[in-house]
Amino acid sequence: MTTLPLPLPAPSTAPPAAPSSAPPGVPDHPAPADALSVWPATTTERPHGQLLVGGVPLTEIAEGHGTPVYVLDEADVRDRCRTYRTAFPDAEIHYAAKAFLCRALAHWVEEEGLGLDVCSAGELELAVTTGFPPERILLHGNVKSPHDLETALRLGVGRIVIDTPAEIARIAAAVGTEGRQKVMVRVTPGISAGGHRKIRTGSEDQKFGLSIRDGHAQHAIARILDQPHLELTGLHCHLGSQIADVKPYLVAVRRLVGLMARVRDAHGVTLPELDLGGGHGIAYRPGEPALDLTTLARKVRAELAESCAAAGLPVPRLIIEPGRAVVGPAGVAVYRVLAVKRTPGRTFVAVDGGMSDNPRPALYGVRYAPRLVGRHSATGPERVTVVGRHCEAGDVLAEDVPLPADTRPGDLLALPVAGAYHLSMASSYNLVGRPPVVAVRDGRARLLVRRETLADLRARDVGL
Repeated sequence: MTTLPLPLPAPSTAPPAAPSSAPPGVPDHPAPADALSVWPATTTERPHGQLLVGGVPLTEIAEGHGTPVYVLDEADVRDRCRTYRTAFPDAEIHYAAKAFLCRALAHWVEEEGLGLDVCSAGELELAVTTGFPPERILLHGNVKSPHDLETALRLGVGRIVIDTPAEIARIAAAVGTEGRQKVMVRVTPGISAGGHRKIRTGSEDQKFGLSIRDGHAQHAIARILDQPHLELTGLHCHLGSQIADVKPYLVAVRRLVGLMARVRDAHGVTLPELDLGGGHGIAYRPGEPALDLTTLARKVRAELAESCAAAGLPVPRLIIEPGRAVVGPAGVAVYRVLAVKRTPGRTFVAVDGGMSDNPRPALYGVRYAPRLVGRHSATGPERVTVVGRHCEAGDVLAEDVPLPADTRPGDLLALPVAGAYHLSMASSYNLVGRPPVVAVRDGRARLLVRRETLADLRARDVGL
């Protein structure tokens, strides 16, 4: 049996079961585990092809809100937050907002006891104006604009993660003579890990962080310690994304603890925090590997204790930054089929969305497992390529996937694992507005983010 990307919490912490919306005598029931292993945890299947998430039929959401539409399972998001807190009871867990952020999600994350990491003034202001405590927020970014830094200091962000030497003087000057700002240093530990070369950020040949190997990290640390208005709280690293193996994180622990020991020896300073970032891999299709969170937590804690004991250091407070692993599996994208085109070599199923609402297949070659919803087909599967509506040959959502051979215009297709890096990376290419986000829980649906309309797009065009 394929397991979920994250282990579910104990039964006592699971959300209440969604009420059934099936007619009397037609009970909801789980589909086979392998078929729904990458779907939100509350997903159930009814006869005649009906699929429910959070107790709400996907067809009902499509009819009420149009397509394309993103559906987000609130109970699943909250469960995954709790799973991280259970796995790392002594660590700070910060949700990586770049995966997806809206006001409701910030509220859920705060209620579940997580912190937040943000990459811009926009993400930061949205969170704080929603009521998220700024002291529980970290500001990231390989380069931060003056507006980013001014906003962070004005709102009282908990820590700023320094990613380049130029930021040291800028932050110190902006803090002023009366202030003091907590900072961390993002170091590059020289580890190549991640599901695609474009999302590997722990190696030496990319834009993030300061290298341990060439001494840039040590030099930046020395400069920060010379600034009386900056408080260096610890080291940060982020190895990449879609990492399914525990080993890179253990190597990173050893290298960062080694650097902490050198800082103590050179400066007499013991750093109290170590941030291992996130990048925890999830499965996008049944059978794909995913990072085992329980194993990660156990082995990281053991490695941290052993490495600190060997170096004669107290164990620092651990910080973990999951993003995709919290929200990705909780999301579903629903599309309507507009056309089916059969050519001698391939069958194309064209839908009313595409790379404007999901650029990830074009960027990273990500593969999904779409599913026909809303009706039962008695025909066998046919290998098809699901494409979008945009004027790009690379506008492909799912290549060479099985769908019923009678898939036709008007059908609904649902794409699981659509909660992360979909709306957050969406565009208005071809002046197609971005889809809405609808949250589901306990048989109820509510709009979180409305659809971007043509009026919205025209309103930004002020020149003639």
